[in-house]
Amino acid sequence: MNIVIINGQNHKGSTRMIARELAEKVGGKITEFFLPRDFDEPCLGCWSCFKTDMTRCPHYEKLCPLTEAMDKADLIILASPVYVFHATGQMMSFLDHYGTRWMVHRPKEQMFRKQGVCVATAAGGGMKGTNRDMYDSLLFWGVPKIYQLGFGVRAASPDEIPAKILRRIHRETDVTAEKIRRNAGRSGVSVQGRFWFYATRFAHKHFKRFEPDYSYWEQRGWHGKQRPWKIAIKSGNLEQQENK
Repeated sequence: MNIVIINGQNHKGSTRMIARELAEKVGGKITEFFLPRDFDEPCLGCWSCFKTDMTRCPHYEKLCPLTEAMDKADLIILASPVYVFHATGQMMSFLDHYGTRWMVHRPKEQMFRKQGVCVATAAGGGMKGTNRDMYDSLLFWGVPKIYQLGFGVRAASPDEIPAKILRRIHRETDVTAEKIRRNAGRSGVSVQGRFWFYATRFAHKHFKRFEPDYSYWEQRGWHGKQRPWKIAIKSGNLEQQENK
């Protein structure tokens, strides 16, 4: 299994420890990135990606290694410590660059065959909101199976985590890793993902056309009976569609 971890901070603290532990328990090739070290650009709101495509983004070249790793991955792990009850600014700046990949715009077929995990830690609270920040992107990208791990570690570093909490971390990563292995290779879209797919198709048919979104859907037959999550897509077919 190909696994990519996007860490929302540079340091290797409790959040990174849990994300790495989970990835190693799942097993496979692990590719890891740290923000802002590996990507440090905020979205400029220039709308170049919405008006054309992501290749027109001013940060496209810097973003490419992370984008390619996520596209090739079977499992995407987004990990962020809690910063003021939300994901880090670095994580949010990174995710802002993928607005065109949301289900309501131009989702990528690769995402319908992946799994995702959100990992958040704090000394106290805020894990739910932090995980939600990351969960929303995975959901709207079309990832069908998303897991959330949140821990109040009551510590500033991994070696300070109380034994009781550490045992809970090990137990929950064991359970989650087993679920991920069991669901490997399956494709689909969540109930929420399907709702937004059908709502967007309705909007395309009944309201003013928004390009290039409309043509993107038209080329894939999504305005008709075609359902992207129903098709077993090979990498060659994906590359052909991307080159159209």
